[in-house]
Amino acid sequence: MATEKHRGGGAGKAFDRPWVMRTYAGHSSAAESNALFRRNLAKGQTGLSVAFDLPTQTGYDADHPLAKGEVGKVGVPVAHLGDVRALFDQIPLAQMNTSMTINATAMWLLALYQVAAQEQGALPDELTGTTQNDIVKEYLSRGTYAFPPDASLRLSTDLIAYTVSNVPKWNPINICSYHLQEAGATPVQELAFALSTAIAVLDRVRDGGQVPAERFGDVVQRISFFVNAGVRFIEETCKMRAFVRLWDDVCLNRYGVTDAKARRLRYGVQVNSLGLTEAQPENNVQRIVLEMLGVTLSKNARARAVQLPAWNEALGLPRPWDQQWSLRMQQVLAYESDLLEYDDIFDGSHVIEAKVDELVAGAQAEIDRVQAMGGAVVAVESGYLKQALVTSHAERRQRIESGEQVVVGVNKFENTEPSPLTADLDAAIQTVDPEAEAAALKSLQEWRSQRDDKAVEEALGRLREAAKGTENLMPATLTCVRAGATTGEWAGVLREMFGEYRAPTGVSGSVGISGGGEAIAAVRAKVASTSEELGGRLRFLVGKPGLDGHSNGAEQVAVRARDVGFEVIYQGIRLTPEQIVAAAVAEDVHCVGLSILSGSHMELVPQVVAGLGEAGLEDVPVVVGGIVPDADARTLLGAGVAAVYTPKDYDLTGMMSNVVDVIRRANQL
Repeated sequence: MATEKHRGGGAGKAFDRPWVMRTYAGHSSAAESNALFRRNLAKGQTGLSVAFDLPTQTGYDADHPLAKGEVGKVGVPVAHLGDVRALFDQIPLAQMNTSMTINATAMWLLALYQVAAQEQGALPDELTGTTQNDIVKEYLSRGTYAFPPDASLRLSTDLIAYTVSNVPKWNPINICSYHLQEAGATPVQELAFALSTAIAVLDRVRDGGQVPAERFGDVVQRISFFVNAGVRFIEETCKMRAFVRLWDDVCLNRYGVTDAKARRLRYGVQVNSLGLTEAQPENNVQRIVLEMLGVTLSKNARARAVQLPAWNEALGLPRPWDQQWSLRMQQVLAYESDLLEYDDIFDGSHVIEAKVDELVAGAQAEIDRVQAMGGAVVAVESGYLKQALVTSHAERRQRIESGEQVVVGVNKFENTEPSPLTADLDAAIQTVDPEAEAAALKSLQEWRSQRDDKAVEEALGRLREAAKGTENLMPATLTCVRAGATTGEWAGVLREMFGEYRAPTGVSGSVGISGGGEAIAAVRAKVASTSEELGGRLRFLVGKPGLDGHSNGAEQVAVRARDVGFEVIYQGIRLTPEQIVAAAVAEDVHCVGLSILSGSHMELVPQVVAGLGEAGLEDVPVVVGGIVPDADARTLLGAGVAAVYTPKDYDLTGMMSNVVDVIRRANQL
């Protein structure tokens, strides 16, 4: 790692250069996000991490029915080259290290970025940064996939092959264990499933014939990882040291990479959002600091880039000040502490080495199990990986509910003074411009009206022909960008050629609570008696409307509802309100539960409620779960929603009891 002269104690002593410091940012519009980027850079941030909205991530334009209510909510909408020009206005891309959280449409976004950079005068070989581009974990956790696994892997490997030759300083894929931990992965599962994904991708590149064998080492050294760090920071430190050892072994013994530098584990990190709490959210500050230590304390396994969530992310979208607070946490550690003055402080520790050995052995056994199945893609398609994560997450939830796993301010030490941070909850988070969607629609219409439609059709035709064969899709994609095609048009051609896909939910075979104690037994009895009174087993529809693919909460609700005796209907992610209403009619359900974490609840929930009424099911209650600010919850309750649950409602068994009460009231029992 590079060194520089220390500006503090120990005159003349060299110390390690700090990691790249980022904040994950983007919302509303390209212009708004650009202003935020430039403010953050002025505060000492040393790289960009771009959040895209869900339509952009899943390949839809703002005027697509599935995009309604989702535009600009969890990131910046990008529909065409004009949006990227505005997004990076006055930011010299030849000098910037940019991370883009983008997967299904990663090829498209890198093509947009490359063309916009070239318009600034940057050469492709000057560009540095990362496209996430790990589609396998999308089927397991985030849900922003667009195409079937095989086609998705083709896009990932085409992008890797292209960048190695044309954008050599770019990291074309960022294998993400971060989202696996958010979906419930244990440290062993996080290590094993991420490395299994890396093996699947590298095998495909090696066997694809696009990269000469003598350049395969160049591919390996551009692979990066994006990991999670929980609050158990000793275990997380050991996990990262285990990651280093396992990755080195894969590179050397599976792929024959003899250059030790090329085998280094290169990773960035966002610390754990799963453990951030709505209750006493000020406690999230110390959680974030402790989680940061897990990926910075060990010099030999230190992150190359760090982005930290804000204290209020369980409440809603962080404000610029909240993001600044998280950036300052990094800067204090890097510039005020003596962390970067020393060699690895864990070398020689018997305790650390024993834990690392344990994690390596467990992860290697799981990697071998996945490889015996046929690799990561087969393990996705069979449902094995998803079921394993849902089960681990259910076990974690049960430990919290029972009090075995303490969460301060949630299940222990709940008495609290009023917090000045949350005295005005509506002002404690960033509000997305309600006109963002209308502005994006107007921008899209203007863009289409000013372009050469014939050139666009020809470019899309070239993409269609390339997709029929085996040629690399990046050149045709660049042609589409330059012609003025849109995100939805590019993805639409590939959907037409490759088809769409619905991943396994992992719910049907997952392990829930067997036995479960008095609380579970009481709710089971309540469900059984209510079922008897209504003349049939209670049926609960769990729905994920819109493009929000974060299904962890919905899956855990579905598993617990099944455990207490409900018949559960859960069809997975990305459903329209109309599809949810149709399922409620077809299944003759007693309650509809909607899970939304993208902030689109105010648009989508009323559509479902209205649809049920139009279908003659106005007596079927609707309950809502997600990150819902208090003001929005009050509005939804006033509009006919029976109950709203937020992250503070961690007791799923109690929630199920409450749902039974809702059903009983709706049926006047």
